[in-house]
Amino acid sequence: MAARPTLAITFTCLHSGSFGLMEYRTLGRTGVQVSPLCLGAMMFGAWGNPDHEECSRIIQRAMDAGINFIDTADVYSAGESEEIVGDFLAQAGPGRRQDIVVATKFHGRMGEGPNREGNSRRWIISECEASLRRLKTDYIDIYQIHRPSPGTDIDDTLSALSDLVHTGKIRYFGSSTFPAWMVVEAHCVAERRGRERLSTEQPPYSMLVRGIEADLLHVCQDYGMGVITWSPLAGGWLSGNFGTGKQNQSRRADRLPARYDMDDPANKAKLEAVDELAELAAKTGHSLPELAVAFVLAHPGVTSAIIGPRTMDQLTGVLGAAEITLDDGILDRIDEIVPPGRDLNTADSGWTPPWVSEAGLRRR
Repeated sequence: MAARPTLAITFTCLHSGSFGLMEYRTLGRTGVQVSPLCLGAMMFGAWGNPDHEECSRIIQRAMDAGINFIDTADVYSAGESEEIVGDFLAQAGPGRRQDIVVATKFHGRMGEGPNREGNSRRWIISECEASLRRLKTDYIDIYQIHRPSPGTDIDDTLSALSDLVHTGKIRYFGSSTFPAWMVVEAHCVAERRGRERLSTEQPPYSMLVRGIEADLLHVCQDYGMGVITWSPLAGGWLSGNFGTGKQNQSRRADRLPARYDMDDPANKAKLEAVDELAELAAKTGHSLPELAVAFVLAHPGVTSAIIGPRTMDQLTGVLGAAEITLDDGILDRIDEIVPPGRDLNTADSGWTPPWVSEAGLRRR
């Protein structure tokens, strides 16, 4: 087995946008240059903003600022998010399509029937075709496994994705919210079976959700993977709308109640941390959302941070974060508020193994 390098090398280049020079980073070892801010499209459609024209304007504003990277998923608003992105790509034309790196995901349920979800070859091939139709494009730049599926042989998943690479339907593929050991397993299986390998991982990461610092980020650096982090604002906790004396409510609370239950001691600890982080942000002269995104981008293992605006104001409020450099004093203070490698609420990790969440799998 060939030795793997222990250090990730990041190359950057500068291009101009309306916010000045945008630093582009190499996505792992793919050679693809992406902006440090990735436009997340989860809030486009029924889950967030149902106004397709406004969503298109948000995409255009992001492109004008130098962002060349868009992330969506089939399950976001039951395909509506992909359709909004697809309409934009179609209007932009094939020439502009070459300048935009498009990432989407599969795994979540997309209708009735037992096989309309998951990581099986059957579903991957079918859903890739459906995403291509919704995105109005003939290829996907990065096709991501949205969550693990322990009941599916990882070789079956890698084999299907490798075939999609070989047929030109996708350029690269990656994982999302995989624990470190599953990333290692996938690389070992790919090497042993001669499959294409994971090029990227998309984990949750913020000043409140730092668990991936303990192992996953190092594993991704070790394997030369690009890391595209989701929820740098910790599901709205770092948006400026949470803190002592504020409403402390989120549009996502109905879907993810454990992350917003204020009677949960873990969430109370998050609230205390938010107050301290907001105070720190004020001292630095930046908004809390800017500090939050800049923190994520400061880690050498992170390629790009996904920002998921619902409105134009939410987009413009974080665009400047890509130009902020946090000094050691600020980063040390953040470490004091939330220790490295720790999630203040384990529910924020994004995925719980079924053998932990389902009691029957732990008992004879």
